[in-house]
Amino acid sequence: MQLYKHFLLLIIVLVFWIWSGINPHDTRLTWVLETLPVMIALPILLITYKRFRLTDLAYALIAIHAVILMLGGHYSYAKVPFGFWMEDWFSWTRNNYDKIGHLMQGFGPAIYTREIIARTSPLQKGKWLAFFSIAVPLAFSALYEIFEWIASLSNPADTEAFLGTQGYLWDTQTDMFFCLIGSLAALLLLTTLHDKQLLKT
Repeated sequence: MQLYKHFLLLIIVLVFWIWSGINPHDTRLTWVLETLPVMIALPILLITYKRFRLTDLAYALIAIHAVILMLGGHYSYAKVPFGFWMEDWFSWTRNNYDKIGHLMQGFGPAIYTREIIARTSPLQKGKWLAFFSIAVPLAFSALYEIFEWIASLSNPADTEAFLGTQGYLWDTQTDMFFCLIGSLAALLLLTTLHDKQLLKT
């Protein structure tokens, strides 16, 4: 049953990935940059599936995270329809779909980090496990912002959509803040469920 659920998640992700690459709204380079984390993570997850199978919760969050990235890759973050709907609903002045991506950048990885550390190190439940489950996603968030900056230096015209700042001065800082909020929310909401699933691994 578990294998079936994981296979279904894989099919969903692959279908979204194929769809996202068909006539993306921005440049092909933007699409590659936006979906690169999926293209890196998916082979690793498949290769390690037998010897280091993650919990159902972790795989579900990975699939949701991948879909969010691929939607952003297809439309470019500043043009995702759901972001425009939110802009109308809340009277915002920009498409904030990218903030959903950065919220998920903390929400999902906080659980992946927690699981990997809890299963591969002496560090178990407690404040230090929670600290590292927040610190690691934040470190990756900062690294991703540096990667975006380097990409923009290499080709400013082609990578403008990848940056997705939309003229917002504090875009980088708020991206990392949303990652922090996502990490905290994941630990507050999912720790009990995650602990139950960890006992079955």
